[in-house]
Amino acid sequence: MKMAEVYRAAGEAEAQIIKGLLDSNGIDCLLKSNAAPSVHVFAIDGMGEVKVMVRESMAEAARGLIRGDGNA
Repeated sequence: MKMAEVYRAAGEAEAQIIKGLLDSNGIDCLLKSNAAPSVHVFAIDGMGEVKVMVRESMAEAARGLIRGDGNA
């Protein structure tokens, strides 16, 4: 199954909010980070970024929800 990045959060807390939005609208997602949240609390040069990934087939619906335009 191919995955697509739909959002880059500045940290784990923001990523969890986006994940909750997508989950509550029936879009499964996973969070991908290069750094442990406890090590990098703040995003410095992208080190604390968390990528929100969804199935490629759900990417446009997810982006619509995140933008708030209701195109789920």
